[in-house]
Amino acid sequence: MPVRDTIIRYHLIISKLRKHPVTFNELADFLERESEFHGFTLTKAKRTIQRDIINIRSIYNIDIRFDFRRGVYVLDPDDNQEKNLRMVEALDLFNAMKVTENISGIIHFEKRRPQGTENLNGLLHAIQNRMQVEFTYSKFWEEQSTQRIAEPYALKEFKNRWYLLAADHKDQNMKTFALDRLTNLDITRRNFQYPRKFDVNSYFEHCFGIITPDNDEAPQEVILSFNPFQGKYIKSLPLHESQEVLVDNEHEVRIKLKIYLTHDFLMEILSHGENVKVVQPARLIESLKTSYQNAIDQY
Repeated sequence: MPVRDTIIRYHLIISKLRKHPVTFNELADFLERESEFHGFTLTKAKRTIQRDIINIRSIYNIDIRFDFRRGVYVLDPDDNQEKNLRMVEALDLFNAMKVTENISGIIHFEKRRPQGTENLNGLLHAIQNRMQVEFTYSKFWEEQSTQRIAEPYALKEFKNRWYLLAADHKDQNMKTFALDRLTNLDITRRNFQYPRKFDVNSYFEHCFGIITPDNDEAPQEVILSFNPFQGKYIKSLPLHESQEVLVDNEHEVRIKLKIYLTHDFLMEILSHGENVKVVQPARLIESLKTSYQNAIDQY
């Protein structure tokens, strides 16, 4: 059987089990229906599917087990669930893009500039092996590019962009560098000492986006009130991992966050316009008033 058929079958099995557990017969029937769509036979032999499950665990690190009590296959969540789901989503996108070769005009992809993902593997290698990197960097607000030497600590994704978190040799400060503005990457042979107590999850725990306070400012308790319609979106796609719903009724959806009051976060609140009201803190309310007034003054 061609490799293409096998990969598609792996993807279909994962996608089906993401929704809910299924029996072997349900899985086999699903693969048979999908065969008609893809235009080739996706074997439904039990031994083949059992071998697929072993290979899926080995290749994608996604564990599928058989629940003998219920007689169903179950997709097991684990500590790498977020990574695994992203891998499946990438497969979904890959298949969608492949389909558009024949039915372009049905799927409309967002036009966007390259994200710099060609450097992901190199940077991951440098981070894991504690190697300094050199690169050319272009800021939006500066015409001239600069050469940087940095100690890479981690990679972060935010709003469809990838960023490198690194200690800049110029001033030894921790900075984030957008991968789409990073070129001429060179992974040197110079090693560096990775901070023993550094944890990227703790570093960004109270951040919205990539900006962290320059001082020792503590995260603030922020309470926001959304109208019921906008509140549905906020509940389905939380603004921050600390989000807690305080009120949810026909009048409002009120949430609480524990977050730094950074420019990134202010821009997010502004993007919701009249659909949100800041209840606290007063400092954020004043910042919003100033921004709205500055906008009005332009007209």
